[in-house]
Order: sequence, then C-alpha cells, then structure tokens
Amino acid sequence: MILMLAGLVLFVAVHVFSARRDLRAVAVEKFGIVPYRAIHGILAVAGVLMIAYGFGMWRASGPAPLWDPPTGLRHFTLLLMLVASIAAVAALVPSHIKAWLKFPFLVAIKTWALAHLLANGDLPTIVLSLVILGWAVYMRIQAKRRGAPLPVAPKGWGGDLVAVVGGVVLYAALAFWFHPYVVGVPVMPG
Repeated sequence: MILMLAGLVLFVAVHVFSARRDLRAVAVEKFGIVPYRAIHGILAVAGVLMIAYGFGMWRASGPAPLWDPPTGLRHFTLLLMLVASIAAVAALVPSHIKAWLKFPFLVAIKTWALAHLLANGDLPTIVLSLVILGWAVYMRIQAKRRGAPLPVAPKGWGGDLVAVVGGVVLYAALAFWFHPYVVGVPVMPG
C-alpha cells in the first residue's frame, strides 16, 4: 500500500508541478529544457513503476473488498474502456474526435478511472482510480485556465478512422493480453 501511495504522490506531484507554468518556467530556466524533460520523464516513469508494483503487492496481500459491483456495471465498463481506448489513440492523430474531445488523452484517463471505479469494489483499485481521476480533472482545469491550444479538426476523416481502428486494436490488446497476463485479472469471458 505504501509503495503505491508513494508512487501516486510522486506521479501527481511531477505533473502538478509541470502544470504550474510559473514553476515549470523557473525549472527550465535553471536546468534547461532537455534536462528538465529528462528529470520530469524519469520521475514520472518512477512514479508509474512504483504505482504498478505497489498496486500488485497491495492486491496480492489479500482482498480488501468494500463493495461488490453488479454484473451490469462490469459490462458497462467494457464499453467505457472501448471509448477510453479510442480517445487515447485520438490524442495521437489529427481527427474530428480529437477536436471534439479537446484533450482526448485526459478524457481517456478519466474514462479509464471511472470504468475501474464502477467495475471494482476493492480498496486498492478504488484508491488508485480516485486519485488518477482527481489528477486528470485537475490537469484539465489547469489546461483550460492557461488557455492551452485546442486541436483543430482536419479536412478529411482519415484520422478518425485511425483513431477508431487503433482504439479497437488497443482495446483488444488490453482486454485479451494485458489484463489477463500482466494484471492477472481476465476481463473477457474465456
């Protein structure tokens, strides 16, 4: 539990720091943009690794159920994860989806967190999902406050096709490979 919580604190702190453009500017001026990005990246990856390893250790230490989600919510989660996967891929390509969502990667993260809150009643997942959801909401508010540039819809629909097809491929990889073999929890009936 402690390792996951420390990882969450590190990950969120690094990103909140970078969202505060005044603090970021001071750090970039002091260290330079390349060292700043390297430090930011190393700390963010360290946070993710601590979260992942700590989450696994916490869940392996025994169940900590707070509630038992109804089966219908678990099915709805599968749909939400498809939406999250498409939004994540849309963040990478110019598309109407990207323009409509404005910040598609944050939409993907918030959707992921909500989906996992609905489908899981164990304490580690609830803590992880709530913190990540709160962080993503904060990041969206900060982006809006600072007037972050919004994506513009392209003329064609090729990017949307890439986002949808890529999202379906990502979804399949997460559902049929990542979740059962890496997380250790199958999500699709086998």
